[in-house]
Amino acid sequence: MSLLARTIEGITPADPEFRDRARARILTLCMPPWALGRLLDLAVDLAGMTRSLAPPVARRCVVVMAADHGVTAEGVSAFPREVTVEMVRNLVAGGAGVNVLGRQAGARVLVVDVGVAGDLSDLRGAASFQSRPVAHGTANMACGPAMRREQAIQAVEAGLHVAAELADETDVFATGEMGIGNTTPSSAIIAALCAVDVSEAAGRGTGIDDVRLRHKTAVIRRALDVNQPDPGDPIDVLAKVGGFEIGAIAGLILGAAAQRKPVLVDGLISTAGALLAHRLCPHAAEYMIASHRSDEPGHGPALAALGKRPLLDLGLRLGEGTGAALAMPLVEAAARILTEMASFDDAQVSKGNL
Repeated sequence: MSLLARTIEGITPADPEFRDRARARILTLCMPPWALGRLLDLAVDLAGMTRSLAPPVARRCVVVMAADHGVTAEGVSAFPREVTVEMVRNLVAGGAGVNVLGRQAGARVLVVDVGVAGDLSDLRGAASFQSRPVAHGTANMACGPAMRREQAIQAVEAGLHVAAELADETDVFATGEMGIGNTTPSSAIIAALCAVDVSEAAGRGTGIDDVRLRHKTAVIRRALDVNQPDPGDPIDVLAKVGGFEIGAIAGLILGAAAQRKPVLVDGLISTAGALLAHRLCPHAAEYMIASHRSDEPGHGPALAALGKRPLLDLGLRLGEGTGAALAMPLVEAAARILTEMASFDDAQVSKGNL
């Protein structure tokens, strides 16, 4: 049995008993019923995921999967492909947006090369970097499959390996990515899996103008027509119109779910990976926390397909894992309310007519 198959077999639903126990505990707390709203919903989710009324959330890691995309040859991005390797160096050096927000959230940031089209050999050995390349970028999906099926599985299993390695030292995972052009395959995946028109899935990505957006939409439509990805086979969708980092994100999510660890899902690209993970194993969604709603139009249908309501809506579209890092304090707040807030009896406060 493959690593992917074994991992999927090991994923179980969140525990309903601990969810019920968390709800019962919350209803004793010194406040009107469910007065902290969705923060309490999150506390119940955390209890079910971790099988604990004191969910561990202190050790946090944003895993930034990095890869390049052959479809950039079609002019779908405002930036050239070479920016990916430059941004990976900035991420490893600690100068990117997710590094800043990760430090604020008390989270480690780990960058994993799963397919960057550039030489990063000098970064090997850095504590914040791993090298697990499937290939030096995907093929141009507008002309044929982005990758071979075995490469798609390899990308997912790269994420599984990272999750397994980090599990003993991580309580909360978060997804991030870096790869010029990666909103294009992400939008293609969302269009394929959510059965929405490409015009509803494609957005401005790096800030392209109306003319280039129309061109990008046409490129995605051509890639779907040329490749005919099978929505009933998530590995086929990944292989035909995906990216190595998107597959690795799916693997990271599946690996976190197998370890019964919550995983904060970032924006459009990460949610495309989450869709793949969900289609591979529906129970994996029970370990996902939608951190924010991206400004990219395709993010809405993707979240709806996962049945997720995001914690934040700030008009973000940077990626990298920035939205996931921003949501980490809310995860800690939910856990602390569950574990630290006094009950009516503890505080000797009358319940009145509650």
